[in-house]
Amino acid sequence: MTVIIAGAGIGGLTTALMLHARGIPVRLYEAARDVREVGVGINVLPHAIRELADLGLLDALDKVGVRTRKLSYLTRQGQEVWSELRGVHAGHEVPQFSIHRGRLQKVIHDAVLARLGADAIRTGRRLEGFIQDDGGVTAQFSDTRLGGAGETVRGEVLICADGIHSVGRRSFYPAEGAPSWQGVVMWRGATEWPVWEDGESMAIGGGLGGKFVLYPIAPPVKGKQLMNWVVNIRIKDGDQSPPPPDSWSRQASLAAVLPHALRFHVPGMDIGGLVQKTPAIFEYPMADRDPLPRWTFGRVTLLGDAAHPMYPVGSNGASQAILDARCLADALARAEHPRAALWAYEKERLPKTAEVVRTNRVGGPERVIDEVEKRAPAGFRDIDQVLCHADRKAIVGGYASMAGFSRVTAPPAARR
Repeated sequence: MTVIIAGAGIGGLTTALMLHARGIPVRLYEAARDVREVGVGINVLPHAIRELADLGLLDALDKVGVRTRKLSYLTRQGQEVWSELRGVHAGHEVPQFSIHRGRLQKVIHDAVLARLGADAIRTGRRLEGFIQDDGGVTAQFSDTRLGGAGETVRGEVLICADGIHSVGRRSFYPAEGAPSWQGVVMWRGATEWPVWEDGESMAIGGGLGGKFVLYPIAPPVKGKQLMNWVVNIRIKDGDQSPPPPDSWSRQASLAAVLPHALRFHVPGMDIGGLVQKTPAIFEYPMADRDPLPRWTFGRVTLLGDAAHPMYPVGSNGASQAILDARCLADALARAEHPRAALWAYEKERLPKTAEVVRTNRVGGPERVIDEVEKRAPAGFRDIDQVLCHADRKAIVGGYASMAGFSRVTAPPAARR
């Protein structure tokens, strides 16, 4: 069996490593002309880090990321609604990582080249279409470089891991249209900043319609570390307006972002200074797509954002793509026929990711902030008088259970 993967993002690269570990040949094709460290920060949850650790990547991740210790949910005024330990500090066998998206991708990318060979990834190749027959699938890739020739590839399986605008998804659902948007724009940036708190913690202030997110994404060096921040603001009625372009190359001006950032307060952090010092601010819509009835058609299936793009709530985007990779690789290694493997993968992963997509639309675990701000918009003296501990725990803990990372897998004494 030879597997073709369209897309060398986090999901596609992890799938390639998983398949290689199971002795299944893989060919990767990426539309970008080169793999660069684009984007800013993300969090990857313990159930996904466990899969990367099984691939031998934990030491490499420790060199470029931060083992998240604590997460605090705050109101816009900076009052604490909920706080909890994360990753190994909460008793998991492996960490949660706060990390630069590009550096995470590079760790996995470098492992693919080292294990599969320097020519394992063909860049400048965008999937244009495919045809299937009883024996396999033939995929056509165009060359994104000027004057380059396209390429036709034959394999037994095609995995479309080509993002929210997936060609494979569009071929199966041509009338789907643009991504869904609730009118929320995200501005994101990262800059070197003096270590905040313990250098391992993150804070989320405000609910779904207006939120500030803060966390470090690199180990400290001489008292400073790379600090990631996000401002989410609902600026339009998503039912009446189409989403703006969702490209990391779209930059926003400081003047457009700073007034919104100053609406929030995080104890001990100069939000205005942080945003003003950021060299480049990126803008894109908080968009997703409706869950699909099917991902798989014959020998072709979808993975990651191509299958289930979701709001970046609860740290689940990259994590769910990594879980997809493990499930699909196991299915292909076990099944007697590729079609049976793809069916088993879809049966396992589609319902779980669809529930995450739907839950993220109403705020995910951060809904606990929305609930408190709705009840006490001017602030509070006693959080338990606004929303009791049990109710707050039910919101946050219920999400963790639904998304699959609530289970504590090791006692505190076993932490690294």
